[in-house]
Amino acid sequence: MIIFKWLNDQLLQMEWLFNLVKLLVEQGMGLSIESQLGGSLHFFIYDVVKIFVLLSVLIFGISYVQSFFPPERTRKILGRFKGITANLLGALFGTITPFCSCSSIPLFIGFTSAGLPIGVTFSFLISSPLVDLASVILLASIFNWKIAIAYVIVGLVLAVIAGTIISKAKLEKYVESFVFHNKVLELELEELTTYERLDFAKNQVLDIIKRVWIYILIGVGIGAAIHNWIPENVITVLLGQDKWYSVLIATFVAVPMYADIFGSLPIAEALVSKGVGIGTALAFMMGVTALSLPSMILLKKVVKTKLLVVFAGVVTFGIIIIGYTFNSFGYLFI
Repeated sequence: MIIFKWLNDQLLQMEWLFNLVKLLVEQGMGLSIESQLGGSLHFFIYDVVKIFVLLSVLIFGISYVQSFFPPERTRKILGRFKGITANLLGALFGTITPFCSCSSIPLFIGFTSAGLPIGVTFSFLISSPLVDLASVILLASIFNWKIAIAYVIVGLVLAVIAGTIISKAKLEKYVESFVFHNKVLELELEELTTYERLDFAKNQVLDIIKRVWIYILIGVGIGAAIHNWIPENVITVLLGQDKWYSVLIATFVAVPMYADIFGSLPIAEALVSKGVGIGTALAFMMGVTALSLPSMILLKKVVKTKLLVVFAGVVTFGIIIIGYTFNSFGYLFI
């Protein structure tokens, strides 16, 4: 237990980095981290470095595993199952694809055109940006393992339930016809060498970092501002844990935004430090990643309005329920 705590503190929480940045700010810049400017600089440098280091290592490892499950192989595996089992597997496969919601949509088209039930593809589409393994480890590094594991469970449950509802509603006719008319080639799967898998993992890291770095910087910047410049009473008036409407505000404010979950984590961290309920912070994160306006616009290109409304409504309702549940039982995770 002591060894696990030490590994958690040094590898995930990166206490050594916290102390190093503190030394840089206080000794190198002559600023106390208790001051607003010093605290903001410390928060920004520490979180940016920690997120990029963890993200690079985790994406590399996840992508190496993912190299064994290319889309064609994933489709064949999912095609063997039916019903809620297929939805669960679709959601689980989503956790090993470290994509944002927009990047997941081409795979959604491929899976649907290959004949997979749309409920399974929607379970994948929800899970992929929401509960990928990299975000779970980062969540544990910012909060703790109880919250991270609970987040994975509720995220998977949301993906499975939403996909099942869409399956039961028989909404296939509301998918644009061109999706079903795409030709899917049955290609022989080529086994990659270890070097090719490592090269694939490296390229995935570079590609994802290129796509998310700006959102990480923006998210950490907003988090630093909330943490050190916005008075706690201002935050709690709007989003305090005692406010019944806090989860609703957090969810609907998140929808017009576009940020990867890696960019929303520092904002959630700063909100919780100001007294915002963990459920409200998680609802914000989920709303940003699963219901962002750009992803809804892209999804509208491949599904009709009724299916889009059902999808957004089910996911929004699920996020709100999750938010209130975490706020009610948050004391179990702190």
